[in-house]
Amino acid sequence: MVVTTKHSLEEAARFSGLHKAHFSKMLTAHSPVAISTLESLSKKQAQHVSKARQKLTARPWNIALVVDSTLQHRASLHPENAKTFTHGQGFVVGHPWTNIVLILNDMLIPLRPIPFSSQRYCRDHALAYRTEHDLVVDDIQQLTLEDFIGSYDPREVVVLTDSGYDKKKIQHAIADKHGHCIIALGKTRSVQSTMLALTTPTSKQWCHIATFFRHHRRLKWNTIRITTNGTKRKRMALRARDTIGYLRYVGQVQLGCAEHRERPDGRRKY
Repeated sequence: MVVTTKHSLEEAARFSGLHKAHFSKMLTAHSPVAISTLESLSKKQAQHVSKARQKLTARPWNIALVVDSTLQHRASLHPENAKTFTHGQGFVVGHPWTNIVLILNDMLIPLRPIPFSSQRYCRDHALAYRTEHDLVVDDIQQLTLEDFIGSYDPREVVVLTDSGYDKKKIQHAIADKHGHCIIALGKTRSVQSTMLALTTPTSKQWCHIATFFRHHRRLKWNTIRITTNGTKRKRMALRARDTIGYLRYVGQVQLGCAEHRERPDGRRKY
């Protein structure tokens, strides 16, 4: 127990020794008090920051939702509701949480994380098993940003995820609720060019996105630069190119390919 006059997300994170995005570890017991307190603090901070929202980029976006998973490592040799996951480097045994955080004016505001129950845990406790992607779809559909930031234009929101959430049902849920998203795609996702759809048979229109960018070598590479110390522009080892195309089962999107010149494996991100 710590006596303090400050009741904020920053103070709670400092006391627990965690980053604000890792509040899932504080909610392991599923305590209603902890969950309601986290939601209350998040709404209070979001309402305060959202009064003067600033643009995140040159686009009209000024609200960002980031979806990612955090793995809580097992505390014993035989933990309950744990599973083996490929998380980062190699396989890890633990319990995953799906975190959704809100970014306003360069401030990170954590929302309630989504717990995941394994098939064995659901079977032993007579629960209906739901995959992580199904839980993310439900949370996106039920999320009401009006409770956090008041009235807003859906065109001001962008959702960011990695390739772990490259599923058409998640992409459709984001498009129906928020409109804009930037999602890392797996290299085997099927895409096609807007011009190719008019000149080739349907059976030969689609190809993997990695193959697509290998065939479209005429697309110009653009070097990504950032501003350091306010004025100096530093040349980065990251370059990217993009074009308009179609993502299978989703629709017309802007396809992008990026690579880091200093990566030893030479992997590209799509």
